Amino acid sequence: MADKQTGTEQQESSPGNKPKAEGTKNPKAKEFYTQGGKAFEENKFEEAIMMYSRAINEDPDYASAYFNRALSYAILNNYTDATRDAEHVLDMEPDSYDAPYVMGIIAEYQNDLQGAKEWYEKSLSKNPDYEQAKTRLDQVNARLASPPAGAASPQQQVQISSTSTNNGAISSDKTEIQEGQIKKVRFHKSKITFNDVVGMEEQKKLIYENIILAIRKPELLKVYGKKLGLGVIFYGPPGNGKTYLVNAIAGETKSNVIIARINEIVDMYAGNTEKNMHAIFEQARANTPVIIFFDEIDALGMKRSGGGGGGEQSSTMRMAVNQFLQELDGVEKNPEGIFVIGATNQPWDIDSALKRSKRFGESIYVPPPDFKSRRQAFIYNTRKMPIKNINFGRLARATAGFSQADIEEICDKAALIPAAEEDRTGKRRSIVMKDFLRMIKKHGNSLDEWYAQMKKEVISKTETSIVDGKKQTVVKEGKLTAEEKARYKPMIKDVKRNTNSFFIRTKKFIRWTALNIM
Repeated sequence: MADKQTGTEQQESSPGNKPKAEGTKNPKAKEFYTQGGKAFEENKFEEAIMMYSRAINEDPDYASAYFNRALSYAILNNYTDATRDAEHVLDMEPDSYDAPYVMGIIAEYQNDLQGAKEWYEKSLSKNPDYEQAKTRLDQVNARLASPPAGAASPQQQVQISSTSTNNGAISSDKTEIQEGQIKKVRFHKSKITFNDVVGMEEQKKLIYENIILAIRKPELLKVYGKKLGLGVIFYGPPGNGKTYLVNAIAGETKSNVIIARINEIVDMYAGNTEKNMHAIFEQARANTPVIIFFDEIDALGMKRSGGGGGGEQSSTMRMAVNQFLQELDGVEKNPEGIFVIGATNQPWDIDSALKRSKRFGESIYVPPPDFKSRRQAFIYNTRKMPIKNINFGRLARATAGFSQADIEEICDKAALIPAAEEDRTGKRRSIVMKDFLRMIKKHGNSLDEWYAQMKKEVISKTETSIVDGKKQTVVKEGKLTAEEKARYKPMIKDVKRNTNSFFIRTKKFIRWTALNIM
């Protein structure tokens, strides 16, 4: 069996859960241990190590402190010390099944697959129901049975083509992935500018001041002592142009764009996820000016729960977030030429470490279109269509509460109606109002269900029950903190308005009138 391997990853649970015998009779040691857990949850790993070390100084037999310090060392890529602490846990608790599991991952990171297999088997010998060890063992066995490097199968070597020109973007490269590792990052140029963005005047002003100036004229900002941020978060309901805005920014600044897709970054094999994250930033540095765009960034930077209990992130995702933070810190030291944009529909689910100043310090709300913007959206999306006698104001009223994506799809499908007719009859005609109205009735509003779901998550609600014949009212708060409510006030206000029964009835009346009477 491999005795001293290096390389590891964090366990599925947060510090404070492993190993089983975590108790101590020393109150000062327990206090330091608790402080270490809080620091760990905030990604302050060096501070966590210091606190766990203090706990160990107070109680040299504090097994959980050794274990959690090993996890902290591992996340900082200090595999030697991580191994030492994990081995110490094994000495103190020979029946531990968690410590062998960590030792197995250490071996796996060093590509010692046979050693990893033996450690996972040892873990399972102590606890046959340990699902994490079972999963890892299956993966290692699969890798041991797979062809060596250089003889990868088509399933192990993937090339993702990037020839599409959606949203005015022109692809100039492709992403190449081999055996779970990104070898070459796709990037593209964009032809669209702010002239192609319908409405959103306030958002465009914020974007110009916070992004475009930083990319175009960093020296101007320096003259006035303005620090250069490195990223912003676009947040708001789905389908309202967050990705389109990124391409418009790229067009305005003549920047390359890298679309960082979570499914391409995250890989099940130990170490690949961190390497993929590093590859994206490393190749971005070679193609400045560049915008790195993380869509659905909450899937990557999921907020951890507080306290010393469990967390919401898997071990793979936590390592990905840690690597992400390290890369952002590197950009922070030299921000010129690289800008990072994240987009999300649920900004409160993003880890607070990602949102601090200079990382994603600015949050810009991208709302659904108002009447004026909806009218302009119909005009823009039909500019190349053979239309006749179109009342764009009526179409805007008929789509009250619809998203930008809804309007784009309605226009696209309305064009299909006369095209299909010509295919059947051979007669050509223009696209008319009844085609658009027909598709609006058929399409429906994609945001209503989303707003209803958001209301359950972010807005307090009153529940009434009868207990012992007496009426009792309980107010249940949403999951947002006071700080988050203030930070995302525009979106919360929007959610409240769009789930208000009077506003819902008003929207339906406006739509019905526009569709059937006007």
